[in-house]
Amino acid sequence: MLFFSFYKTLIDEVVIVELKNDMSVRGTLKSVDQFLNIKLDDISVLDEIKYPHLSSVKNIFIRGSVVRYVHLPAAVVDTTLLEDASRKEAAAQAAKAGGR
Repeated sequence: MLFFSFYKTLIDEVVIVELKNDMSVRGTLKSVDQFLNIKLDDISVLDEIKYPHLSSVKNIFIRGSVVRYVHLPAAVVDTTLLEDASRKEAAAQAAKAGGR
């Protein structure tokens, strides 16, 4: 759930999503769900010559299982908050495993 919560903080930010088929799409993140499915608005394909049929597409829904990377602008990532959340989640999982 950590990544889902993290991506929710990036709503309305411009991101680049690289897919497993080597296509990269830049757009404004509009929504993300618990499966890390992503909806982007105002998209542009980074290699338009290779994918000319996508030049007229304005929004896209990307299934989470086909995403390889999500490139984020460094300025919008709160690393301190992310590190704290990671530690808390790791501690919670360790406590849960110790209680078995």
